[in-house]
Amino acid sequence: MSTANGKVAIITGASAGIGKASAVALLKAGYSVAFAGRRQVELEAAVASAGEDASRGIAVVTDVGNPASVKNLFEKTVAAFGRVDVIFNNAGIGAPPVLLEDITYEQWKAVVDTNLTGAFLCTQEAFRIMKAQSPRGGRIINNGSISAYAPRPNSSPYTSTKHAITGLTKTTSLDGRKYDIACSQVDIGNAATEMTERMTNGVMQANGTMAIEPRMDVKHVADAVVHIAGLPLEANVQFMTIMATKMPYVGRG
Repeated sequence: MSTANGKVAIITGASAGIGKASAVALLKAGYSVAFAGRRQVELEAAVASAGEDASRGIAVVTDVGNPASVKNLFEKTVAAFGRVDVIFNNAGIGAPPVLLEDITYEQWKAVVDTNLTGAFLCTQEAFRIMKAQSPRGGRIINNGSISAYAPRPNSSPYTSTKHAITGLTKTTSLDGRKYDIACSQVDIGNAATEMTERMTNGVMQANGTMAIEPRMDVKHVADAVVHIAGLPLEANVQFMTIMATKMPYVGRG
């Protein structure tokens, strides 16, 4: 399968939301794209939504917390397109917003397996391919979230994994230098997706009150991912925060 610009990307969590928007934007920018996620029907619909550019997309059912499933994702991508230039580690879940002491081990582990272990496994597989391909190298983009810096109430599993993603981003950047692998982190605040729909009705604030929070078009996140992906490997956006301008994050909110 040929690529319009010669570049190949993998997007995890690509069946909806930020992942879908970013994968479609990369297709329209000329990339060939593997859409990865748990739901086959939704993945295929996401690919099809790209219209005439959908011919350069494939849907690969993937559990990012499973090493064999991640290996299968990369093998299918290389079989279809010949290489991997970009991966966006976007797959993520949260736990119910309950008191810290009431979070179950199973809830904690599910979030860690998807958000942190999944990003690590995809990064590890990307290293193996990117350092061996010709031309060598590639770019890894991690979805860090505003929660990589500041927690919401009752969010310890999600916030802990997003803080950890910052550490993974830094070590990936350092360890990838010798292979021409760059790593970026995009910290996103209140993109308008199904996941943030509840914000239109009000979400818990740090002082215990409920407040409706502004959101931004998810297209702006997708455009940011396309921009970072398109940089030459000699340049890198190490960290980018893209957020709804009026969301309660800077200062006292």
